[in-house]
Amino acid sequence: MKYELVELTFEDNFATITMNNPQRRNALSVRHMQELKAAFQEAGESPARGVILAANGPVFSSGHDFSDMIGRDLTEMRKILRLCTEMMDTIQAIPQPVLARVHAMAVAAGCQLVATCDLAVASEEASFGTPGGAGGWFCTTPMVAVSRNVGRKRALEMLFTGDRIDARTAYEWGLVNRVVPADKLVDESKRLLDAATRGSAVAKGIGKQSFYAQIDLDQPKAYSYAIEVMASTSQLPHAQEGMRAFTEKRKPKFD
Repeated sequence: MKYELVELTFEDNFATITMNNPQRRNALSVRHMQELKAAFQEAGESPARGVILAANGPVFSSGHDFSDMIGRDLTEMRKILRLCTEMMDTIQAIPQPVLARVHAMAVAAGCQLVATCDLAVASEEASFGTPGGAGGWFCTTPMVAVSRNVGRKRALEMLFTGDRIDARTAYEWGLVNRVVPADKLVDESKRLLDAATRGSAVAKGIGKQSFYAQIDLDQPKAYSYAIEVMASTSQLPHAQEGMRAFTEKRKPKFD
C-alpha cells in the first residue's frame, strides 16, 4: 500500500509507524485505519525487533473521523467498526512488541489505540479519555481495550463521565508504563523497547501471542494452555541455548 496518512520507517532494529494527518488531528478515517493496518502488517513481516506507534501534530489521535460516519447505514457502520477492530487486532497479532509513544491527547478510538499496544510511554503533556459518555454515542468499542487495562471502576469512570485523565493518572491506573517530560519521550520509549526486545525474537513472538491467548481464560484453562506452550517451546533451539548459557554462566547466542 502507498501510505498517505502514515509514515513507516526502519532504524536501529525498530520500525516506527507515525500517524501523519495533523490537520485532521490524526482522526481514524477509513483510509487512515487501512493504512495503519497495512503498516503494522508490513512491520510485522519485517526483520524489525520492535515497533513504535507515534504521531505528528498537536494531537496523538482524536479517535474516529465522524465525517466518514455521519449518515452511514447500519451495514456500513459495521464495516467501519470491523475494520477498526481488525486494525487493533493486528497490533496484538504481529510477533514484535508494539510501543505507543504518546506525546499529546489520545481520546476515544485514539485512547483505544494506546490501550491496545503492548507498551506505552507518555509525555507529561499527554491526556487520555473516552468522551462518548458525555455525548450521544457511547465509546463501546474503545471500552473493550480500555477496560482490559485499567479495571472496572476506573474504566467506568472514564466511560461514564467522558472526562480526560492526565498522564500521571493514566500511569497510576495502568494505561501507560512510563510518564516522562516531553524532551525525554523519544529516549525513554527507545530505552523501554530496547529492554522489551532483548533476547530471542522467536521466543518473544510466541510469548506475546501466548499472553493474549491466555489473559481472559480462567486460571485452570490458562495454566493448561501455558503448560502446553512452554513444554512445546522448550524443544526449540533458542530455548535449549538459553538454558545451556545460563548453566554455563555465559551470554546466549541466538541466530
